[in-house]
Amino acid sequence: MLITFKCRAAPDVMMLENLAQYLVGIVGKRLGQRGVITHDELGDAITKLEAAIVTDKQERAEHDGHFHEGEEGHDPHEIPIGLAQRAYPFLDMLRAAQKENADIVWGV
Repeated sequence: MLITFKCRAAPDVMMLENLAQYLVGIVGKRLGQRGVITHDELGDAITKLEAAIVTDKQERAEHDGHFHEGEEGHDPHEIPIGLAQRAYPFLDMLRAAQKENADIVWGV
């Protein structure tokens, strides 16, 4: 199922439910039928999401350091898309909402 995040300060952001649930969880919310991140909560939400992205990048860098594609006994594999790439549209929306003192809402 797709979840659509809406905010008057930014274009709508749509994502699959499992990613939405993960991102909303990072910022301290629960993904219910409907929800809101108020403008008062945006600073904290942005900080938490940025920290999660930094942590994900560090973990991926450590994994990449142990990655031996093509060496004997190691099959080549695709490196999955990182949190940063998946989270940036949502993070951009959070930042735009903060600039305009707007709330972000979602509903099914």
